[in-house]
Amino acid sequence: MKRALVHAVCLATSVAAWLALPSSLWCQDQRVPATDAAAPAEVEFFERQVRPVLAERCFTCHGEKKQEAGLRLDSPSALVKGSDNGPVIDLKNPSTSRLLTAIGYEDSELQMPPDPPGKLPEAEIAAIRRWITAGAHWTADAPGAIAAADHASHWAFAPIRATAVPKVANEAWPRTAIDRFVLAILEEQGMAPAPPADRVTLLRRATFDLVGLPPDEAQIAAFANDPAPDAFAKAVDRLLESPHYGERWGRHWLDVARYADTKGYVRLAEERRFHYAFTYRDYVIRAFNDDLPFDRFIVEQLAADQLPLGDDAGALAALGFLTLGRQFTGNKHDIIDDRIDVVTRGLLGLTVTCARCHDHKYDPIPTADYYALYGVFASSEEPIVPPLIARPAGDAQTAAFQDEFQKRKQALDEYERKQYAALLDEFRARAADYLVKAVEGRVAPQQPLPKAAGEIRQLVVERWIDTIERAGERDEVFGPWHAFARLKKSEFAARAAEITTSWKSASGGSAAPRVNRAVRNRLLAEPPGSMVDVARAYGELLAQVNERWRGLVASAAAAASAAPERLADADEEQLRQVLNAPNSAVAVGMQEALWQYLYDAPINNEITKRRAAINEHLANTAQAPPRAHTLVEVAAAEEPRILVRGNPTRPGKRVPRHFLTALGQGEPRPFAAGTARLELARAIVSPNNPLTARVLVNRVWALHFGAGLVRTPSNFGLRGEAPTHPELLDFLAQHLIDEGWSIKKLHRWIMLSNVYQQASRDVADYRVRDPENRLLWKMSRRRLDFEALRDSILSAAGRLDLTLGGPSIDLASSGAKRRTLYGLIDRQGLPGMLPTFDFASPDAHSPQRYTTTVPQQALFLMNSPFLVEMAKAFAARDDVKALGNPADRVARMIGIAWGRAPSHDETKLALTFFEDDQRASASGGSLDAWEAFAQALLLSNEFAYVD
Repeated sequence: MKRALVHAVCLATSVAAWLALPSSLWCQDQRVPATDAAAPAEVEFFERQVRPVLAERCFTCHGEKKQEAGLRLDSPSALVKGSDNGPVIDLKNPSTSRLLTAIGYEDSELQMPPDPPGKLPEAEIAAIRRWITAGAHWTADAPGAIAAADHASHWAFAPIRATAVPKVANEAWPRTAIDRFVLAILEEQGMAPAPPADRVTLLRRATFDLVGLPPDEAQIAAFANDPAPDAFAKAVDRLLESPHYGERWGRHWLDVARYADTKGYVRLAEERRFHYAFTYRDYVIRAFNDDLPFDRFIVEQLAADQLPLGDDAGALAALGFLTLGRQFTGNKHDIIDDRIDVVTRGLLGLTVTCARCHDHKYDPIPTADYYALYGVFASSEEPIVPPLIARPAGDAQTAAFQDEFQKRKQALDEYERKQYAALLDEFRARAADYLVKAVEGRVAPQQPLPKAAGEIRQLVVERWIDTIERAGERDEVFGPWHAFARLKKSEFAARAAEITTSWKSASGGSAAPRVNRAVRNRLLAEPPGSMVDVARAYGELLAQVNERWRGLVASAAAAASAAPERLADADEEQLRQVLNAPNSAVAVGMQEALWQYLYDAPINNEITKRRAAINEHLANTAQAPPRAHTLVEVAAAEEPRILVRGNPTRPGKRVPRHFLTALGQGEPRPFAAGTARLELARAIVSPNNPLTARVLVNRVWALHFGAGLVRTPSNFGLRGEAPTHPELLDFLAQHLIDEGWSIKKLHRWIMLSNVYQQASRDVADYRVRDPENRLLWKMSRRRLDFEALRDSILSAAGRLDLTLGGPSIDLASSGAKRRTLYGLIDRQGLPGMLPTFDFASPDAHSPQRYTTTVPQQALFLMNSPFLVEMAKAFAARDDVKALGNPADRVARMIGIAWGRAPSHDETKLALTFFEDDQRASASGGSLDAWEAFAQALLLSNEFAYVD
């Protein structure tokens, strides 16, 4: 008790001492650390954001073959050495690094890269600045290509093994097969497990694990006094049936899913909020409470829109797993990369996005596999208005809401359809302008901005280039284009004549490919002198055919007759399809047209305003039924191409959409159009895939024990850690599959083991031999995460609102008394208390929570208005104030906070504290003695830690 009362003072003293440390002690090592010294997040950042930039922009002049000014930038040792003029990075003062000065063009005499190609984009400069500031961690190159045999023999890619339960010497201790796997290794090391935890400790541990709340005194008493041998099993079952179980484990899953209520940085005038993000959160809670089989849980999160859901559309909310990530100001490539990352790291434990720019350096993941998955997600888009997932009520208020919604929706639809049709007509009519621009080739992608009237849309230019490349040299329409494109400018006119002459002399039996008659006649009539002439000829011919088609459609409409299905002339119909087929260069989607700012600025702004009016009505009306952020398949599935070094302006060979090659047998089977996400989901949960069950079992184990059997929970590849108990991991994974992927059964298997029920007592010798408790010789003491800590404080104060589900709330609000799970997660404005207490970043998939001890945590708990308010409420509880005897009151408050009765010494110390007439000074004057006592209990380690 004495320790509890002085806890705050000790922490304050520690803070002051820490802040007094000289800055030289904070960062003494100025070496560039290699992989093993770097945090996993920094290694990943280097591989994804920095190495590709260095390789693309710097290695040509500062690499292995060439070192201008004596500078190499392709290895950590070369980076430390610097150039002939000295070091180029300074880890003590990163902002003064000459490398940053050069790439930032801060010195007129030192600007790298020079023109051309010129200054790096700001995003690339920012990435290099962050990398240097964080310590310039560098992933050391592998000594050579990792042999295929290494991949094949790697434990994570091997099939799940049927493992025999090991025999042990101490047959009296094991209660379950889990115990035998753990005890067998302990006995090999000459170690013994800890004795069982006492009942109060065990119930508190189990209750926090399963529902994230402290047990009340009645529950503790009932369990402590239950003599039945299955008393703990009954307690576990009770907790698993609690509706708060889904809240606790739903929050764990939201870390994996990088859940947030906002989009991060968005495009101009775009709504920042995901208005219906909460429906995904509530879906996850419901899925855990219902013990939805985990394989079905995955399938719904990837492809609920492709499942036969019947009248229950609630599962559509599951697609928030994909859609609620960062929006990267509308950058399609980054959005898809984020979705690949959350799927592959979250479900498979593989860092597939490391293959975006090059084949994975360590794992059997070629770049082709990355772009195969890229094509899966590029073939989907978010609907303009999120779909309903529940039927509206039939009352008058709801009817009025629906009428207003339909009015706004109709206004949007009519306007947007009209403008969209006009936009596509413009693209078709200006085919010549776009094809001339396509002759110039691809350009580096720029941030899309609203367009001026008549401005060429580079995205459409790129689509024309794709169309021509996809057609190939033997295509009847674009074959001639390829033939002319091979000619050198200096000899174009003479050689072009040879090409057209060959058409005149070609006989019907010639092996030469057929050329579309209309294209042939046009190029024969006006022989081109350059590729620009070729482009204009094609463009004008396509525009003429399009006008002829529009005239036929208009005539049919005027005569009230059926619209024509095709042009009578086969060659002209072939040209019409170039402009009108679903995969046509001009057939951009309606969503893409807005997202990529393809409309003129006034039109873009009007569409955005009308969409915002709908979303405002949906989000701010109490009668609005819930909707979901979902995906739907686009009309023409994406035909992915490898982007060389991840550069959208350098498309390489085409790849089919398929699952990861390393997880299949032989060549992967391509996914079908329209169902690619569903096929991907089924491949992920297939019993033939050894990773998914292992990854899930490891995540659940880590949340019960504080660390997984694999200590790198989202990296099961060759650079991840091997499991401490590989046979146990496979045993649990196979058991999970055999038992129908039930997470609740998995909890029971783990929690009913003696391994889980051990005490957290220490053994000095064991601590030296196994300081991280990897062999599980005891239960590790764990600090509550922020959600459980805040919820426990509210519970102790009697202020916790246990209402389930619904829209998110502002946690910083004084009236925010709901569980922390329901707090609004704003990617650009997280409440400061969340990152202070190690909350998972919502910007990307989070493998696990990291535990830090920093001064800000103690300062928050000592000084925040929230804690002061809760301390006052705790002391003012009716069941506390009603007790007139101070000793009884002390016992009651300790029972609420710590779940146990106080010792004689603790009671004596507390009563002495209350007898002190100077208590006002001890509490700073803001709290009376009982309130200060309540705050001390809430600040104590016994409150914040679970044994």
